[in-house]
Amino acid sequence: MAVAFDVVDSGHLVAEVDFQLLETLREVRAGRVHLPPAGELMPADPDVDRAPVLIWLSGPGRDAVALTPSAPHLPREAWDASGRPTTAKLSNVDFRLVAERNGDGWVVAGESLVNTERIENVLDRAELIAGPPLVLATYLVALAIGLMASRPVEQARRRQLDFTADASHELRTPLTVIEAEVGLALSTPRDAPAYREALERVSTESRRLRYIVEELLFLARFDSVPPPPGDEPVDLGALAASCADRFAAVAASLGTVLSVHCEGALPALVKAPPVWLDRLCGVLLDNACRYAGQGGRVKVTVAARSGSVSLAVEDTGPGISPEVRPRLFHRFYRGEPLADALPDKAQVGHKVGAGLGLAIADAIVRNTGGKWRIGDAPGGGAHMEVVWRRGAFR
Repeated sequence: MAVAFDVVDSGHLVAEVDFQLLETLREVRAGRVHLPPAGELMPADPDVDRAPVLIWLSGPGRDAVALTPSAPHLPREAWDASGRPTTAKLSNVDFRLVAERNGDGWVVAGESLVNTERIENVLDRAELIAGPPLVLATYLVALAIGLMASRPVEQARRRQLDFTADASHELRTPLTVIEAEVGLALSTPRDAPAYREALERVSTESRRLRYIVEELLFLARFDSVPPPPGDEPVDLGALAASCADRFAAVAASLGTVLSVHCEGALPALVKAPPVWLDRLCGVLLDNACRYAGQGGRVKVTVAARSGSVSLAVEDTGPGISPEVRPRLFHRFYRGEPLADALPDKAQVGHKVGAGLGLAIADAIVRNTGGKWRIGDAPGGGAHMEVVWRRGAFR
């Protein structure tokens, strides 16, 4: 790039010299510049900001005669009779020369290229001094930009690899159980109750397999950024109450007290697909009931304020430790550090998820313009809250 700049700059400077020489010859031709009689010199060029324009007069068959002071000797072969600008060395100095016919002879205008060459030398030295640091800085900046641009791609690639590995593991487990049960059932004769027991285990693993596949397909639809199915104002309080009714039996089987509270005089309206909000509330209630356990409590609070609407679910379980929270919404993450803290009753008669529920909940929150607030409940358990800005819903 620097070389191209030098070439362009040098050509521009020489073109300015050529223009000045042609302009001088036009003034001679128009009579605005008078050539002196033989033996006399023209007055010096008053322009002190640039090299003076020198004039020579050449007759047929003889060398050019200088008409301006300090003009060096001009041999005949130095200038081009066709009128094209040429460069020639006169007295070891490069000159730019242009000739124009004047009667039987020629008028030659010339200007030293000393100033032009000095400017080019200054630019060359500046490039030699600033060039390497500039090239290094450009390389480092380009490298930094490239790394920054590739980081999301690399992170996405790693997440995809982790997701593929986890999905393969989760899908392989029920398939292995199904294959083993079928193989054992076919290997030896059994009575009807034994076959029924094997088929029930196969059915259980099939349902688990179907659940995992449906969850993965739900997440895949979010990853492809589909248009929301039927955005409409949804009464979050009514939806939370309906969802709590569905989980009442689950809570009762676990010995958990489930309650719903609504706060605020304003309607708790959220503009979002109802099926998405119902799924979100179901995920939060499912986790809360699972971790609250025997004798625990789960409290659902819907609050409508002047600038926001929120859905909060609190339980009296072991809570969510700070080191777990950054991975809470990762796919297939089950929060193993809390597994030992679960009451035994909480693990009986209630399905163990595939670690996709909170990932789905997070996708719903992000696609409806909500924000998470995760902390500790007053009773010592987990506080999971989603807040939407009123009037800014998608």
